[in-house]
Amino acid sequence: MSPPTFSAAKSLASTLAPGFADPVLNSQAVFRAVMWALARPGTVEPLTLDLAPPAPLSIEAAAVTLALADYETPLWLDPVLAAVPEVGAFLRFHTGATIVADPAAARFALVADPARLPDFSIFAQGTPDYPDASATLILQVERFATTGLQLHGPGIEGVRYFNAEPLPADLAARWTANRALFPRGIDLILAGPGGVAALPRSIAIVEA
Repeated sequence: MSPPTFSAAKSLASTLAPGFADPVLNSQAVFRAVMWALARPGTVEPLTLDLAPPAPLSIEAAAVTLALADYETPLWLDPVLAAVPEVGAFLRFHTGATIVADPAAARFALVADPARLPDFSIFAQGTPDYPDASATLILQVERFATTGLQLHGPGIEGVRYFNAEPLPADLAARWTANRALFPRGIDLILAGPGGVAALPRSIAIVEA
């Protein structure tokens, strides 16, 4: 297929929802929030954003994806998001990422329906030599809470209580298996109203 002409590309850009108002400063701010969330698992880092991504992609999940993904990071969309062509077009245009059909090929997976999150095993787990070649899952959640799960491990003094909804009902059991793979395994980034939290593979999760 021939590349789009300049006029076609301009027409496509005019029909897409805009990305960050200031791509550099906004990306840096979101990236810092995600890094703090990973360093302090179970804490919600605030995000102040002016984005209007195509539904059902949330503002926070869109911002995290725009800050983290680029042309070198294949991106997988869950069925809810993949069913809306405007979502894929928005993400491809603003990040340069390739949308892949095979979750095992993705470096980032974007999930709008975390309650039906596929088994972690279908995503890249990394290798002993390259544990960083694993996937990071970005989950859209509707709310954060401080009850339901106990988090232990690096970045947590003693125990931290945390929860988000929706999440898979068997998350604690899945996480035990995921942590057993360390340093391999997946990481979770949770994008919710006004903020972002993270569950890195290094921590333990038990039901409170």
